[in-house]
Amino acid sequence: MNETELKELEMPLITDDAVVLGLLVACLALIFYTSSLKSLKGFYKFVPALLLCYLLPSLLSTFGVISPKVSGLWPVAKNYFLPASLILMTLSTDLKGILRLGPKALIMFFTATVGIIIGGPVAILITALFSPETVGGLDFDAAWRGLATLAGSWIGGGANQTAMLELYQYNPSKYGAMITVDIVVANIWMAFILLGAGKSAKIDRWLKADSSAIDKLKDKMENYSSTVEKNTTFQDLIKIAAIALGGVGLSHFLGNYLIKIGDVLPYFKDTVLTSHFFWVVVIATTFGLTFSFTKLRSLEGAGASKIGSVFIYLLVAIIGMKMDITKALEEPLLIVVGLIWMAFHVGLLFGVAKLIRAPFFFLAVGSKANVGGAASAPVVASAFHPSLAPVGVLLAVLGYALGTYGAIICATLMEIASP
Repeated sequence: MNETELKELEMPLITDDAVVLGLLVACLALIFYTSSLKSLKGFYKFVPALLLCYLLPSLLSTFGVISPKVSGLWPVAKNYFLPASLILMTLSTDLKGILRLGPKALIMFFTATVGIIIGGPVAILITALFSPETVGGLDFDAAWRGLATLAGSWIGGGANQTAMLELYQYNPSKYGAMITVDIVVANIWMAFILLGAGKSAKIDRWLKADSSAIDKLKDKMENYSSTVEKNTTFQDLIKIAAIALGGVGLSHFLGNYLIKIGDVLPYFKDTVLTSHFFWVVVIATTFGLTFSFTKLRSLEGAGASKIGSVFIYLLVAIIGMKMDITKALEEPLLIVVGLIWMAFHVGLLFGVAKLIRAPFFFLAVGSKANVGGAASAPVVASAFHPSLAPVGVLLAVLGYALGTYGAIICATLMEIASP
């Protein structure tokens, strides 16, 4: 970004990323310090600490203290913090235990996908009743083309979103509005999920869900952590750093070669398989899962997942910084389209969860594996318990694989539904 472009932006109070990062970490420290105070136990019983880690940076962004528009922290979080956390959080994975969670996890994941595919045309049909011009448009200005990018993002992720933009050639000058809908609506739902994570037991009782398999997995992971727990040495920390950051480096190195699959196999050109970020996520996850079958898994006792959690919370704070609440006022009717769409998605999830008695954990992670992808699904899973992060990671990878195909189906339906 050159100086002219920077001057055109509404500059925040703090523009130095070193200061911004320090401020975000200070916010995290303040939240976790206050959450340990007896006088605030009642407050944190209703407002989870993780939710505040997300909302506090968003308020700083909303009031112009910091801004993602002039910050370079998001690429750092996405390219370094995220893959490092994926490696460390999957290092002690009990893959057999995850598989024993049963089919309900996959059912809720696919329900979330179907909710996005059908929710798009439903939102267009409803909005057309009172504001047809919002979901209308001709040629490359047609709203359904822009909403197709939203479908790509909400089923897979950023790579799928870009693929839809290229495929349907939506007017670039109007694309910013779709980005706003994506960020505002997805993050509102994220906030509700994090709030619900602290009340998951009550929600499970309402759903009449059996969460025993999840509880067993958590207990097993906690027992494993306690059996290998030891005094952490400098050598242990160096090993953890080497696995995390070395794995990040290898993920990027291999990703640079794997994205060339489109040159070798033209059929895969402009698909998620040519996305560097997709391969970084897949390779980092594969490294972590592979290490979980070796003696390196014992590094869990030295605090591997705790360090992974630090990266996760840094990621949460930087994601929160991207949310400016006032942006919802700039494109109010498009936001309404997004809210109707998300409401259909959420309603279908709760309906199916009630029908099959699936725990809220599967509903939340299944949704965010679609809507948030690898950047949000492990965060949501960790809100229930750090040992469950791998469930979110594995489902998010599946979301990337299905994102482009699901978005194309959704776009076709939205074109038919458009006025």
